[in-house]
Order: sequence, then C-alpha cells, then structure tokens
Amino acid sequence: MGVTDVSALTAALFGPRFSEVHEPWRRLFASEPFRDNADLSPDDRMRRSYQRLRHVDNSVRSVEDLVSDIETLAALHEWACPVDCGTTMLAGIHYNLFLGSLHDHTPHERRSLRDYAPLQRTGTFLCTELAHGNSAAELETTAVYDPLTACFDLHTPHPGARKFMPNTSAIGGPKTAVVAARLIVDGADEGVFLFLTPLSDESGPLPGVEIRWLPERMGSPIDHCLTGFDHVRLPRHALLESERGRILPDGSFTGGVERRRRFLYSIGRVTEGKLCMSATSLGGTRAALAIAIRYAHTRHTSGLSQVTGGSVPLFAYRSHHARLLDALATVYAATLLHRTAVRQWAAHSTHDRGQAENLVAIAKGWITWQCRDVLIECRERCGAQGLFLVNGLADFLTGSELPITAEGDNLPIWLKAAGKMLLRDPLPPPPPAPPPALTSPRFLHHLMICLEHIWDRRARAAFERCADPHPLNRWNAATNPALELVAAHAQRLAGDALLNAAADVPDATEQDLLHPGVSDAMWQDLPHPRVPDAAGQDLLRPGVPDVAGQDLLHLLHRIFALRRISPHSGSLMAAGHLSAEHVEQLPIVLDEAVARLAPYALLLVDAFAIPEEILHRYPIARFPEKSDQSDPGALLIELSGHG
Repeated sequence: MGVTDVSALTAALFGPRFSEVHEPWRRLFASEPFRDNADLSPDDRMRRSYQRLRHVDNSVRSVEDLVSDIETLAALHEWACPVDCGTTMLAGIHYNLFLGSLHDHTPHERRSLRDYAPLQRTGTFLCTELAHGNSAAELETTAVYDPLTACFDLHTPHPGARKFMPNTSAIGGPKTAVVAARLIVDGADEGVFLFLTPLSDESGPLPGVEIRWLPERMGSPIDHCLTGFDHVRLPRHALLESERGRILPDGSFTGGVERRRRFLYSIGRVTEGKLCMSATSLGGTRAALAIAIRYAHTRHTSGLSQVTGGSVPLFAYRSHHARLLDALATVYAATLLHRTAVRQWAAHSTHDRGQAENLVAIAKGWITWQCRDVLIECRERCGAQGLFLVNGLADFLTGSELPITAEGDNLPIWLKAAGKMLLRDPLPPPPPAPPPALTSPRFLHHLMICLEHIWDRRARAAFERCADPHPLNRWNAATNPALELVAAHAQRLAGDALLNAAADVPDATEQDLLHPGVSDAMWQDLPHPRVPDAAGQDLLRPGVPDVAGQDLLHLLHRIFALRRISPHSGSLMAAGHLSAEHVEQLPIVLDEAVARLAPYALLLVDAFAIPEEILHRYPIARFPEKSDQSDPGALLIELSGHG
C-alpha cells in the first residue's frame, strides 16, 4: 500500500479541512513545549498544564474565530489529549465554556474577548452545584438585582448550593468565571442566567469568594474545588444578556421566553462541550491504539512451531490482533460519526437545532463509552507495560472517565434522547433487503437498520404494555429497550458514516485525484523512521500487497457491523432478516475479515497522522533502530494465507 493510500485514509478520517483545521494543532502539540513527559507531583502537573494552556493561547490568532468555529475548537481537543489531558480540559473550559458563553451573549464594551487574550486571567465556568448535578435547572445560587445601585448581590444560600468541581484554585494565576445563578428582580425569580464574576487576583480569592479544594480524583489532576459566594457585589454589566432576557434602564426585567428555555440558552455552550468531550476521547483513544498496535509488532513472544521460528511478534496471534482490529474498526467509525455530528451542528438552523442537539448528545454518549472500552482493551494488550504512566495508556484510560461525565452524564443524556425518540412517530418498515450476503456492505447496512427497528418496536410495546397509571412506572417499563434503541441508532449512524467515507475514497486508479489537504509531500516530511529488520524489511511499513483505501474501509465496516449484529442475531433471525445459515456463517465471515485486515494495521494507525514527536513521548510506541526479528508484515501475510 503506497503513501498516497495512507493519505486517502487520513483525508477520509479528518475531512477536506485538514490543513486548515487540524494541521496547526497537530504541529503545535508536537512542538518543544509539549514534549516533556516527566513524572511530576499532582500540583506540578497542574502547573505544567496551565503553562501549556498559555502556549496554546499564544498560538491563537483570534479567540472570536476559535470559539465560533466548532470544527477548529473540537480539533484543539483531539490533538491536545494525546499530549496532556489536563491541558485539554482547561482549554475546553476556558475557550468553549467561558469565552464561548461571552461570545454567544450580547456584546458589551467592557466585556470584549480581547480582554482575555493574551491569557492574563484564566476563564472558568461555574454551573453545577453540590446538590444539583443533572438537575442544574433547579440550582439555588441567587443574583438579586438592586435597581438603586444597579448591582447584583451574588450569594450561595447554603452549603449544598456551592459550585461543584470548577477549577478555581490559585494554581494557574488569577481567574474569572461565568457563574450560573438565579436572577431575582423585584422579588421575582426570572430563571437562571450567567454572571461574569472575577474570582481571584495574584493574592488569592477576592472578598466574598470562598474556595475549598476537593479531594484528588482519578485521571490527570485539575484544581477542582467547591466554590461559594457570600453576598458578592457585581456591576450591572456582569449579567450576560440576550433577547431571551434582559434588564431595562428602569430596572425592570423583560424576557421573551419561559424560564427553562432561558436556562438552556444560558448554558448553551454545553452542546459544543459535548462535541469537545467526544473529540478529547477520540484523540486519546487513537493515540492509545497507535501505541498498542506498534507495541504488538515489536514485542516478541514464543512461536508455536518451527514454521514461525523461535519467537513471533504478539500481533501475529489472532487472539491478540483480532481484539485490536475490533478496536480499530470502532475508532474509525466513532471518528467519522463525530465528524457527522460536528458538521450537522455547524450547519444547523433555528428550525433543526433540536435535531442537531439530539445527534450531538447521542454521539457523545456512544463515542465516549466506546472509547473507554477500546482504551481498556489497549491497556490489557500491552500487559504490565500498559500500567506505567510513562507509556500513556493508564493516563488515557483514567482520563476517559471525565468526558463520560462532563457536559452531562451519559446515561441521563441517553435517557432524554430515548424519550424524544419514543415521542416521535414509529419508524417506517425497513426497506427491501438487498442480496443477503454477509460480505456485502449494503446488506450489513440493512441489518443495522433492521436492528434499530426491532428496538423501536420493543420499546414502544413495553411502554404500552404497562397498565400502571403512574408515569414513572410506565417509563421504567420502557427504559431498557429504549436505551437499546438509542444504542442501535448510534451504531447505525456510525456504520453509515464509515460507509459514506468509503464511498468518498477514490479507488486505486484514482488516488492521484485526492483533495490536496493531505498531500504526499506532507507524509514525506513526517519523521517516520525506516526500521529495517535483519532481512532489510521495514517494520513501520511492512511489505504487504497494495490495496485501495476504499477496500480497507469496507473491511473495517464489515468487522464493525458484524460485531454489533452478532449479539442480536437471534432477534434478527426471529424477525426474518437473517437465516439460520447466516447465523452459522457470522463468526466465519468475521474471522476472515480480521485475517485480511491484520497485515494493514500499522498503515491504518499511520492514517491517524499522529506525529512521531508525540508518539516518542511513550517508550513502548517507539520502533527500535534495529531488529533481528522476522518481518511482522510478511509473517501476517503467511499466517493469513494472503502471501
């Protein structure tokens, strides 16, 4: 497979704006300030993350352009995570939640985004309260407006109303927040708004601001705290206003929508946050997969016979590479689903905003859960080496928990999505089946559609079967099949995205017509080492038969779809979509796809375009300068019968 084919896969994964959107971040996080991988104390790791945030900020030409372009903002998270999960989270809070909230509300001359660039005060976001997580619409922090002084009184009425987990400590220097609080005007509760609130200066917390450290949590350390306010006075312009609610010159309040909609608008950046959290998970997971697959090619173990010699790479064993190839298919599909969700959110209008938000929420839950599963697999496949923080996998794995919870816990998000899906009309019957071949992308696509229909029908039937008049009990009766419906919908969309990407990749005779966003010259400039073995073969790009990028994407789709169809083969057969012969053939076809794809695993992770400067941070990802082992690519071809 030639260099151009790898470029085709990269173009499929990252889209036509690679050079504009991804390449600047890719090069930034491969640069010198981000190469240090020293084992530091938690406090020093936090300080390093804040220092790196300043390097990020120095590279940002326009914060307005960054916060208003979700593709570029999400790409920042994708490329930052393989280097420093802590910096990634700080960047998401500062650029998306803080500056993004300022950008989305009515501008004010005293509230220009340029006041926060260069990064002299770090921005943070205070919404969740100790007693109100997923019930944030009921939060109890208040901001009482005094028309005589044109000021707000920001107050935490009891300990349960303290803001939970914002990064508000003295580490990182002075900080300013947008604080979600209940606006009280003339004794009336007008709903939740955001208030621009300075928290600290060089000497520490400002008067009336109480900050208490929370216990150390798993993953990259961030200065999470409990934060409260004791009658803090804020000026009139601290309120982030919009047409959905504002205070008039006479001190009265006007708002065009009901209170819950005001709250949803105030915290609207959490939708972009879901896309950023998904991007964080994907960036770390792709790096972990690259590390695990590289290690599996260079770590040798005992062979089974004289045919294979005294030792073989771990990757030669089906028990090892099948699991990593499953993970590879999942990561390709998840990356492409993320691209779909980002594009739809970037292009949404007022008319289809709800539909775009629902897709973002469903994709965030599915992607972050799938990434955690892949990270567990990668860690295990690297054995004891995967336990050492210096090799990255343990850090990526523990760090995967935060995106699952941040911007809304996955399970409540999916429950909300499930409710919306049940409120719509039932899905129409599946279209006629194409020729029923398990190697056909069209037939596998059809089976994914059928699986979604099965769970749609089951969820509705469960809801209708429950005769209990209490709404909660009826909802509980439908919950499990409804969640299966959301999962089936998400994986069908991911499979669609993978097939669409394959359709867009030119075949082997058209490779020179690729979009120039990912060029051969770029690949030649990359610091990919040539790693010869004793026979002169290259371990990084082993000598395997050329194959079109489209064919590799179809193999990835086959593995992805069959893995998701197999657990439900009985249901699909009962509904007449599969025959008994199909069910018998499922594991055989899957194993054949794995065998065909195995020799191309290194090339498929090459398409992630992760710079060597990043991968070299992790010792087990480095290829040795010399090797006296047999060529893993040639061995895999021999074992799979494709030599």
